[in-house]
Amino acid sequence: MSAHALTVRQILALDRIAAGRPEVVAAADHLDRPVRWVHVAEAADVGVMLSGGELVLTTGVLLADDARRQAEYVHSLHRAEAAAFVLGLGRAFPAPPEEMRRTAERHGLPMVVLHRPFPFAELTEEVQSRLVRRKFAAVRLSDGIRTALTGLITAGAPLQRLLDEIAAHSGCPVVLTNLAHRVLATAGERPAVDDVLRDWDRIARQPGGVDGEGWIRAELGGRGEHWGAVVLCGHRGDAASGRLLADRAAEALVLHHLLTGTGPSWEEQSARCLLADLLSGAAPPRGLLPRARAAGLPVNRRTFVPLVVRDTTPAQLDRLLRLLGLPGLVAELAEHTTAVLLSLARDQSPDALAAHFARRLRAETGDASAVVAAGPARADWEDVPDALREALHVADAVTGAPPGLPAVVRIGDVGLRGLVRQLRDDPRVQAFSERELDAILAVEDSDALLPVLRAYLSTGRNKSRTAHLTHMSRPALYRRLESIQALLGVDLDDFEQAAAVHLALLAHDAQSAP
Repeated sequence: MSAHALTVRQILALDRIAAGRPEVVAAADHLDRPVRWVHVAEAADVGVMLSGGELVLTTGVLLADDARRQAEYVHSLHRAEAAAFVLGLGRAFPAPPEEMRRTAERHGLPMVVLHRPFPFAELTEEVQSRLVRRKFAAVRLSDGIRTALTGLITAGAPLQRLLDEIAAHSGCPVVLTNLAHRVLATAGERPAVDDVLRDWDRIARQPGGVDGEGWIRAELGGRGEHWGAVVLCGHRGDAASGRLLADRAAEALVLHHLLTGTGPSWEEQSARCLLADLLSGAAPPRGLLPRARAAGLPVNRRTFVPLVVRDTTPAQLDRLLRLLGLPGLVAELAEHTTAVLLSLARDQSPDALAAHFARRLRAETGDASAVVAAGPARADWEDVPDALREALHVADAVTGAPPGLPAVVRIGDVGLRGLVRQLRDDPRVQAFSERELDAILAVEDSDALLPVLRAYLSTGRNKSRTAHLTHMSRPALYRRLESIQALLGVDLDDFEQAAAVHLALLAHDAQSAP
């Protein structure tokens, strides 16, 4: 139905028409047909004057005493796709003519009779004025939301800002889904949104992915393909306005999608927002559970395993999850740092699957040194944020670490390096690092000296291993180590002095890392 149409039922409910004592005598189950215009017509071939959607008013004066012409009149209305017709009872028809009633019923064309004399001009004036007002209101509504959304897109606003604007115009929760009905983003008042998400599994199974009156879905697509839908959840206005809002929202979201096609996908943005909210504590973990479930993450009786991978794109990791048949959320949480939250069945081994994931990652990327930082497996959703933070901490700690790390690195594998990474922003640690390394950092060839010192200390002061890692001859390495010791004023053969320099170097590397 167009945004400015009235239904037959709405017109019959008008106060003015009540004076004529209207009675529906045929096709009473078709009263929700939209009425585009009102037309007064007496001719038997009335259909030639119509273009569809009209409510036709007649006294039947030219049809009296001719059952064939009465049937033809109704046939003509049906062929022209009229919405309904109203017959004023009087001299021509003191009672509803049976032939017209039967024909109207057969065609599903609502037939209404007026038992009292009623000026058709009053009904025409009333309906036409309402239709015109609705048409202009629809134009204002359409222009208003289109202007607002186009302005946001032009300004480079993110997806969430567009959805917030759509929710403000529609006055109800708004949900963005992919083709599998998984929730990618939401907008609206948080309690109302949570109510929708809490029941989303059932809602998504409804025909068209909606749940009844006030639920309006508009498909998203372009260039010959579809990629999702926007759903107004429980719109309280009339259906026509809701449909118009949904359609305008869909147009804007498609435009935004096309203009930002090189950026993160909507699925990735959804996962990023959810994981970021888990990490930040912006909401209690329990409050984020409906969002996780609606995003397609299994959450009932599951074990959650957070993994973090450096220098691998979300697309690569998402493809790996699909190859392994593992459900999970994937999102880049920082530059070159991508998190994966696996959701495993209780009978699956978290350690074995993490190891399998790491092996396949090395095989798929061709990087034999790629490592996966893992947080502890957790069966309670409330514990997931801390586990995810631990995985991020481990990933941070292994950055710049010497080769030879296991494929899956855990908190116990990062030891002192992990502790220093945690304390790197402490002014006392920074001061200690600067004091211990100041002499070597001040010389011009510090970039040549630091890698040698780093390799020597990380190999446990193994000179043969250090020479191999730095591609130096043993005599050249000895001379370089002597220069370093002279600059720092330390004896690296002394364990405590070497440990102090190693700690300072780890702090320096941690502070220099992104």
